[in-house]
Amino acid sequence: MAAEKASPGVTRRVLLTTGGLTLLGIWAADPIRHVTTATATSEVHHPHSSQAGAHAHAGQAGAHAQAHAGQAGAHAHAHAGQADAHAHAGQADAHAHAGQADALSPHGQPARHPPAAEPPARPHPSVPHPARTERAAARPGTRGAGQSPMFTVDDGPKAIALTIDDGPNPIYTPQVLALLARYRVTATFSMIGTQVQAYPAVAREVAAAGHLIANHTWTHPDLTGLPSALVAEQMSRATDAIHAATGRIPDLFRAPYGAWSPFVLAQCARTGMTPLDWSVDPRDWSRPGVASIVANIMRNTRSGSIILEHDGGGDRSQTVAALTIVIPRLLAAGYRFRTP
Repeated sequence: MAAEKASPGVTRRVLLTTGGLTLLGIWAADPIRHVTTATATSEVHHPHSSQAGAHAHAGQAGAHAQAHAGQAGAHAHAHAGQADAHAHAGQADAHAHAGQADALSPHGQPARHPPAAEPPARPHPSVPHPARTERAAARPGTRGAGQSPMFTVDDGPKAIALTIDDGPNPIYTPQVLALLARYRVTATFSMIGTQVQAYPAVAREVAAAGHLIANHTWTHPDLTGLPSALVAEQMSRATDAIHAATGRIPDLFRAPYGAWSPFVLAQCARTGMTPLDWSVDPRDWSRPGVASIVANIMRNTRSGSIILEHDGGGDRSQTVAALTIVIPRLLAAGYRFRTP
């Protein structure tokens, strides 16, 4: 090893020869320059790494790289003799931005996150048409109980009931009465107050023939959509009309469209009327054809059934024709007509 001394401020050179390899070491003797160089070196070298320069930054997490990213470029120039410093300095800058990867797209633009999917709209509930088809789940009721409507009659095997709604009608009610008389069948007529007021003589014919008369409201509205006071008025006015025409106070009540509410049932109890529903609806009101009405009744009638038919509300010629066929068929099948 050969060493050359110099005066203060002069650079010292040291030659070390070993194994045929000569190394040249150069450092400044100026204390100020030495301290500056050492400080720069200590900033570039991370205390947890034994590797030089930018290698220390490459091995650190994104947070360390981000903290020293601004210094890496400056000190890289100080170590220009180290070729890999620039390469790792570029990596250090990349690491500094790696922490933002979740907020940037591959092209360096803010990432667009798709909006959260909205829950499927709930579908709106269907509003039942006033004219119902068939009863889905009939709850048995007891006459006079005032708790739930009657859907069936309980009078032994093969006992059924026939109900005729929306009259009296001066054309079709007399035809139905003649047919019932021929087969000696007693039925229940659910009468609308305005119809009774318009045709009181027909209402009296029904009563005189021994059939039951039920209150079917004053104008046939859906009671569930009316205030309580109007519901009570619909029921009381119909009772008054029936009483005025026939001298009877009805003890049965049928809600239009079979639309019941707690108040309607409570009002039935207060006025002494049993709520009356049905279990077989051949949809004769829609005039589906005589064959359809007959087939529906014969298919769905069984012991306890309450059959719904109409003598008012429109052309009821199909109803009359269907009853002409179905009544004798039911009798032949062993059914017995009773009243609720």
